Amino acid sequence: MSKITGGCLCGAVRFESSAEPKMVVACHCSTCQKNTGSAFSMNVAMPEDRVTISGDTLKTYEEQNDAGGLPFYRSFCSNCGSPISGRGPAYPGILFLKAGTFDDPSWIKPTAHMWCAEKQPWVTIDAGVPQFEGAPE
Repeated sequence: MSKITGGCLCGAVRFESSAEPKMVVACHCSTCQKNTGSAFSMNVAMPEDRVTISGDTLKTYEEQNDAGGLPFYRSFCSNCGSPISGRGPAYPGILFLKAGTFDDPSWIKPTAHMWCAEKQPWVTIDAGVPQFEGAPE
């Protein structure tokens, strides 16, 4: 795969990587729905140490779930509000880049769907694509 590049709506935050994605996952959890303003979030799981993010408007929100579990860190551009990435100790070494921020997202297709227990009822998932009620084990 060639270099992956992308960034926020206003261009103040940019990222790049030449690593292969670990997976492409659609997350249907209610938090991702709020984070994206959509029915789900398309995420490209990358080796965290192989992604370079630049820009001085990147901010991070620490999310704590209601059950007192592990935190999840959501990064976004504080200028235009574009969500850029997510990471957390539940997914060691992985950085989830938001698919819509890629300069060329045409190749991105989910290899799995997670948190399908919270999926909107009108969303259909292709047969044969793995589905998980919560997070994959």
